[in-house]
Amino acid sequence: MKGLATGFPDAAPTGPKEAASQIGGVEVIYTGPTTPSAEGQIEIINSLISQKVDAIVVSANDPNALVPITKKAMQRGIKVISFDSGLAPEGRQMQLNPSNPQMIGEKQIQMAAKEMGGKGELAILSASAQATNQNIWIGVMKETLEKPEYKDLKLVATVYGDDQSDKSYREAIGLLRSHPNLKAIIAPTTVGIVAASKAVADEGLVGKVFVTGLGLPSEMAGHVKSGAVREFAIWNPIDLGYAATYAAHQFVSGKAKAENGASVSVGRLGNVTLDANGEAALGPPFTYNAENVEQFAKLF
Repeated sequence: MKGLATGFPDAAPTGPKEAASQIGGVEVIYTGPTTPSAEGQIEIINSLISQKVDAIVVSANDPNALVPITKKAMQRGIKVISFDSGLAPEGRQMQLNPSNPQMIGEKQIQMAAKEMGGKGELAILSASAQATNQNIWIGVMKETLEKPEYKDLKLVATVYGDDQSDKSYREAIGLLRSHPNLKAIIAPTTVGIVAASKAVADEGLVGKVFVTGLGLPSEMAGHVKSGAVREFAIWNPIDLGYAATYAAHQFVSGKAKAENGASVSVGRLGNVTLDANGEAALGPPFTYNAENVEQFAKLF
């Protein structure tokens, strides 16, 4: 994982364990650095190579910094799958995206526009400036904002909380105080959306500034109840961890190949197809709101 101190990884082990149980004869070593960093991941991957594991599944803190160590792993015959936040193509056999980047970026603008009544200032609170997935989604968001239907929306700032609660909170407070006309904060990170929601509540801006983005139901239920958030989206981390583990075993067993158009089984979730960059998408993000968040909060 990118790090072990965020909500998303807390939910993710369930999926790999389920896949391992279904496949049989699979041991899952679930690990990651204490705080998100490429250096921490490199150290752990080096240790896994020494342990002679069969496959390494990684959500990368940096798309390029890990490539030398994952190349070393592949040279030793270890299969490397990246998921969620991807590795550069030369550093892995496959990248499993939780959803389609276009759909994720568009979804977040759609949710923000809905809450803002189609006009006003918005800002983005992301993870680290190097986070592969967030940067791709932000690029899509900016492209989406250029569409005629969003001409009255103005992106005034993009800031980075490095997926750390305290820094994300400080950045959110800074946005609220620097932009008094701000109507929405989009946080495409589970840590950022919680921090932004708390900042809006602490500043007494519930009902004036809306927070949306990607969050975990268990962490967001209270913020939906408070009114700081009306709706947010996320894929199911249990399914994502399950699919990445299942795909890794497909490569280890020789049933999957790293080539354009190749179909890779992901167990109960069906099959995904690799594109020319060795990437595949699991499915569209799901919307959570007051009607369903409590139900899903019991799951993850």
